[in-house]
Amino acid sequence: MAKACQLFSGSSGNSIYIGNNSTGILVDIGVSAKRCEYALNRIGVSPNSLAAVFVTHEHRDHVSGIRVFASKFGIPVFAAPETLEEMRRLDIINSKVEAYEIENAADIGGIHVEAFKNSHDAACCLGYKAIMPDGRKISVCTDTGYITDEAKASLMGTDMVFLESNHEISMLENGGYPYHLKRRILSAKGHLSNFAAGEFAKELLQSGTTRFVLSHLSRENNMPEIARQTAVSALDELGAKENSDYRLYVSKTENNEGLIVL
Repeated sequence: MAKACQLFSGSSGNSIYIGNNSTGILVDIGVSAKRCEYALNRIGVSPNSLAAVFVTHEHRDHVSGIRVFASKFGIPVFAAPETLEEMRRLDIINSKVEAYEIENAADIGGIHVEAFKNSHDAACCLGYKAIMPDGRKISVCTDTGYITDEAKASLMGTDMVFLESNHEISMLENGGYPYHLKRRILSAKGHLSNFAAGEFAKELLQSGTTRFVLSHLSRENNMPEIARQTAVSALDELGAKENSDYRLYVSKTENNEGLIVL
């Protein structure tokens, strides 16, 4: 039985759990190890059951708790070679962390994990698709300025996708962020807007995806109800009905709703 949960989401920290009744993985730990451990225990998952942590990129809101958490529980860390190099340079990981490069795929704990390139202003930024022992596919695609060809090829047909819906463009453009930061977020190496997420959700639905989790929402330049309505409106264009043809979730800054079971 595959299950997943966005433990933390947004600029204050990100972490996603994907697993089943016997094992699981984390994608990123962007909060303290203590907070991550507590969040896992709250959804009934023992940190000792984890097989690995997969890192998307080296920004602090994705990696700040990795060194302590991985060292404490003896959990291996996987990331792109460029990301590991940068994490070592920034002292995010050290010799106490069992770290491995991932280029394309890794098999661990019975879970087959495939990596794909996203477009973000980092040394390298990866998304991941986890193929569970029961055949279910759960993917994470966040921190990208647009949907890359690699991401699109990997994500089609995924059962469940954690999809970035970072900002509402008009809120960002008219908000208080300095010009250079607005340009960064809107760039091809920035973050995915609500509109872009909705448009890609249509392609995913047509490929067979039935569960969407809108992730990495900006607290300053977005609102959960706007992100949700944008996605629903996009899927309405296909004649799709929520809770019939698909299920839609919007990640909170910190999860309080438990696991999503497939």
